[in-house]
Amino acid sequence: MMRGGNGNMQKNMMKQMQKMQKQMEEAQEKLGEQKIEGTAGGGMVKVIVTGHKEVVDVIIKPEAVDPDDIDMLQDLVLAATNDALKKVEDLTNNTMGQFTKGMNLPF
Repeated sequence: MMRGGNGNMQKNMMKQMQKMQKQMEEAQEKLGEQKIEGTAGGGMVKVIVTGHKEVVDVIIKPEAVDPDDIDMLQDLVLAATNDALKKVEDLTNNTMGQFTKGMNLPF
């Protein structure tokens, strides 16, 4: 019975896992560098977030500001933020999904 073959297989598997881990880290870094825009009110409110879900900018056109309807502006900011975060989530799933295809992970 040969035992040496099993050790080589484990070494190769470890190398593959390390390579995949490095690729995943690089993909996550690239995600963080991306800027994703969410909009609401036909573009009257824009929220920019990074791929790491950090809000980096909020842009509100003057015509979106009605002193008598602050609730609408708040709703637009909320909707634009949620739109941007949903786009980040989709981008993350598409990017990182390539590493988990076919794996039955518990999360």
